[in-house]
Amino acid sequence: MTGGGPRHGTIVDRRPSGGGLGGSAGLYIVRDDEDERYYGFDYRQIVTEGFRTVRTGEHVRFHVHAESPDRAEFVIRLDVPDPAEYYR
Repeated sequence: MTGGGPRHGTIVDRRPSGGGLGGSAGLYIVRDDEDERYYGFDYRQIVTEGFRTVRTGEHVRFHVHAESPDRAEFVIRLDVPDPAEYYR
């Protein structure tokens, strides 16, 4: 299923792409929980306040990009960690 409403998935990989400040931005890979398809996205698609990042294993909600069905957009973290634990 592509397009439509929100999907749920798990972050399974982060691949360096050489973009961003200092060349350290990466491409994230999310696997859809329902149909097990893989979608790529970068930090610009993460919807949050502050530092935009996700970690492998985190659960997210996302939309499939209407014009690029292999890309995720509007990615929202569902497993928001406690800041004290996250930044140890």
